[in-house]
Amino acid sequence: MSMIRDLEQIVTTVLPGDPSFRLIRREVLRRHIDQARQSAFATSKDEFLLSLMRLLALPGNGHTRLIPNNAISVLPLRFATIGTTVRLLDAAPGFADAVGGDLISINGVPVDEIEAAAEPFLAGTHQRKRVIGPILFAWPGAVKHLGVYSGSGAFEYRIRSETGQIHDLLLDPASVVPGSTLYPRGEHGKADGSWIPNSFLKIKDFDRAGLLLVLPSFFDPSKTALPDAISEAAALVRSRPDTPLLIDIRGNTGGNFLQAMPLIEAISEGAEGRRVGLFMDKFTFSAAIVFTAILQHRLGDRLVLFGEEMGDGLTFFAEGGTIELSSSGAAVRYSTAFHDWAGGLTDETTPVEIGERIVPAGRLELNRFWAAQSDDDEALYRFCQVVLDSFNTRPNGGFVR
Repeated sequence: MSMIRDLEQIVTTVLPGDPSFRLIRREVLRRHIDQARQSAFATSKDEFLLSLMRLLALPGNGHTRLIPNNAISVLPLRFATIGTTVRLLDAAPGFADAVGGDLISINGVPVDEIEAAAEPFLAGTHQRKRVIGPILFAWPGAVKHLGVYSGSGAFEYRIRSETGQIHDLLLDPASVVPGSTLYPRGEHGKADGSWIPNSFLKIKDFDRAGLLLVLPSFFDPSKTALPDAISEAAALVRSRPDTPLLIDIRGNTGGNFLQAMPLIEAISEGAEGRRVGLFMDKFTFSAAIVFTAILQHRLGDRLVLFGEEMGDGLTFFAEGGTIELSSSGAAVRYSTAFHDWAGGLTDETTPVEIGERIVPAGRLELNRFWAAQSDDDEALYRFCQVVLDSFNTRPNGGFVR
């Protein structure tokens, strides 16, 4: 089946119905559609997918994007941006010594130059781009398109370890694996690309010092496990209304925020003097962002934010769905609804059940930057102790915005 069919599906279904495209001029859309059509006629799959990525990135809305993961092959290297550096999280056995190090260059080209060249192909905020961008560094077709690879010879990746040791990795262009084996559709930033939560709640009790609730996801295909976990968390929070509370939603890519409302209610009902700390990162998206916005609105200065900016802002287009492109094998995520959790605004596209709960959360400003992999429990517990010590020894929590 021709890739033209994939393009037609986007042009006839996604572009007219996705409200994030309303401000894109017709001539700009036409130019990018023509470029995609030329790549399709040339039967250049990688070039076609990259042209679709650029087309769907035009609105700057991270929910609307091409997801190439199932359609491409990548070199056996798993990269993710932790903090502001691109880190090698996993690799083929021969490169295990370099795992955990930061990417310095590809074929001698510094990583920041590659990131700048890749930016037009990536949808959303600068944090969203940092989430979805690293797959391009392992995708030979993208590396070539970005002018980093000539098309012959080995790929050379320079990695610097935490101790400063340099590793030069040489990879044969033929040594590729399916992209989906290392890069999940919902990128979570964990070392294991195939990770899925084995529970929706993890509790760490620091006794009288405080409680930590880890909420790794709000997406529950079973529709029963998440409500049970939220009910358990809400009961625990209510049973200790004066205890300082920490909530970790790093790596939580979203789901159904309505199912988390009982926990928000329980937290809101706590003692007026209780401090609540929330850990977030660039891999925090969608329903987890809404969860944060509602808590911000309810708690005000009692909510203390740690980590880094989330993967989207408070104003975005979402809902919609996913289209599987039958010819190329890629997927398209599209949007149908407007969300404004900053100003509390809605429009005709906002679903009623969401519009009824939208609140003006204002701006989310970090109290303290902190970056660590969300699967590094030791680092998390150490930082929790620092936060709880401050909560319990200083009247204002020790963290001022």
